[in-house]
Amino acid sequence: MPNPVIAEVTRGGIVESRHTGAFAVVDAVGHVVAQAGDIAAAVFPRSAIKAFQCLPVIDSGASDRFGFTPEEIALACASHSGEPEHVRVARSMLRKAGETEDHYECGAHWPLDMNAHHAVVKGGGEALAVHNNCSGKHAAMLALARQLGADARDYVKLDHPVQRAAAAAMGDICDCDLDRQPVGVDGCSVPTWAIPIRNLALGFARLIGRPAGRRIIEAVRSHPFMVAGSGRFDTELMGAVPRVFVKTGAEGVYCGAVSHAGLGIALKCDDGAGRAAEMGMAAVLASLDLWTPEEKSLLDGFRHRDLSNWRHIHVGEVRAVS
Repeated sequence: MPNPVIAEVTRGGIVESRHTGAFAVVDAVGHVVAQAGDIAAAVFPRSAIKAFQCLPVIDSGASDRFGFTPEEIALACASHSGEPEHVRVARSMLRKAGETEDHYECGAHWPLDMNAHHAVVKGGGEALAVHNNCSGKHAAMLALARQLGADARDYVKLDHPVQRAAAAAMGDICDCDLDRQPVGVDGCSVPTWAIPIRNLALGFARLIGRPAGRRIIEAVRSHPFMVAGSGRFDTELMGAVPRVFVKTGAEGVYCGAVSHAGLGIALKCDDGAGRAAEMGMAAVLASLDLWTPEEKSLLDGFRHRDLSNWRHIHVGEVRAVS
């Protein structure tokens, strides 16, 4: 059976595009509370599991040794827009860990936020690794290398102690033998493993019950700007409904946790459309009978997005399909 439609795009009063996908809502013992589509399918979660990659940074004592603040822990879990505040916090993390930007192995790109991008260009600057949306995670990984007494060089390689620690944490929390799973290289050069959707949701449910996981979730929810940025879905959703924890991943992946209900969520849009995955994630959250009327109303508001052209004329919308 093909996966169901989770979101659609309208124009001129008709549906112009349809996006299929799958999702799972799972509790910490593995019970599937809600689902649609093939949740046994293994997908690359990409940046959606940065919270899992951050677990050894906390459990090893690196975050305490280097005095990482909640704001810095949030950036370690971020796919940020490269705005000045993101750059400031990433550089603070590097400074605390005794590292420099020269040690980054994530690659350089311009800030994703256009205002920040233009400001760098106008100032005669250039694209830097610290602008990379994963620079917070990589600063945390450099700190972890120091904590483990490992050479920081090649910290992105599959067999480096940093990546072995991240893989061990990820496999454990998701109840998945990563040695048996396909592995690829993420956009920021670290390994990324394909994990079944159900297991990803299980991992986020289990994250709630772990001291390091609760610390991560609280940091991200307390500093939603750090995890994404101006106008970004993750930042705006968590800002509007603080009891939600969500994180995007490339190619239409969304994961999250609802701490007060002990539930983890994972969603994959088949064609990789990020905007469809956002609407789908909002719809899954809103469908759960866990919220106050005000929270439910706010979540429903994230289920659709108006579309306008370059002249700011309304042309349609992206909307979740219940």
